[in-house]
Amino acid sequence: MASPIRRIVTGQDSRGRSNITFDDAAGNILPIAGFEGAFITELWVTEEMPVDNRGDNDRGARPIRHDPTPNGSIFRVVEIPPEGGLAIDVDAAFQSMGSHNRPSDEDTGHHPTMHFTNSVDYLIVMSGEMAMRMEDGEVLLKQGDCIVQRGTKHAWINRGDVPCVIAAVLIDAKPI
Repeated sequence: MASPIRRIVTGQDSRGRSNITFDDAAGNILPIAGFEGAFITELWVTEEMPVDNRGDNDRGARPIRHDPTPNGSIFRVVEIPPEGGLAIDVDAAFQSMGSHNRPSDEDTGHHPTMHFTNSVDYLIVMSGEMAMRMEDGEVLLKQGDCIVQRGTKHAWINRGDVPCVIAAVLIDAKPI
């Protein structure tokens, strides 16, 4: 089960006064198919730039997609379980996320989930540890570490014994 994430979203009432529009446990959670124990919790999504901050629709409630739409952004929390002995069905995982940037046969020599995105991603490790594998090397990420992932090929690998939880903001970007 995904860890509950409290989500607080501000807005304005009909008189133009600031308020708390949402204060809840984010309910848009995707168990990633083929990757037991992996979850995406969608907090907020935008689909235009500049962003229109008017209205009180829940922009985190749309179907979860791996990548932002053109000129869009995504704010999410991802929980990645330990891989020890876990078989990952990569095709099912990327299909369940609606990803257009699936791993290719040439990438799987690095890790079965090696992929790229058409976004710049800002990530913070909230708990646990995991490795970020690149085509040329890898780095161990620990709680509090911040990552700027600029559309390059990468894979997340949890070799620990507890889930790694990361907060991520994905912003549409030109492909490399």
